Amino acid sequence: MSLSKPIMNLVASYLQNLYLHPIRTKAITRLVENLVSFPLAKKLLFERLIFAPIMQAFSLYTLARFEGKNHVAAVKQLVALYLPILQANWKWLTLFQIINLAFVPPILRVLFMNMVGFGWAMFLASKRRQQSQKKGN
Repeated sequence: MSLSKPIMNLVASYLQNLYLHPIRTKAITRLVENLVSFPLAKKLLFERLIFAPIMQAFSLYTLARFEGKNHVAAVKQLVALYLPILQANWKWLTLFQIINLAFVPPILRVLFMNMVGFGWAMFLASKRRQQSQKKGN
């Protein structure tokens, strides 16, 4: 309840300024939105160059540990699979990330990427199985 009065005052002030000074209010609002939000390219670069490599390493290591492998074995598997998996991630998931950021409404982005992630998990499992079969031969 305590937040409702400041929020209502802010909305009332915005609407009053929008009515009295529409061009100035819209220009200031647009400037603030531009300063706060990132363009699609910046979001995509951040996700692909920073977030994806970290999450890929974390996923490969965590999956190996959940399989019961010790730290040394998990790191060894991570080193063997990291670059091919990361390259495949950049090659295939970039398209889905562009679609997600550009066309999917924000409320459905998590659902969309979870569906893509399900397919990606199957790809990871097959690559890890292939790697363990090569090691066994």
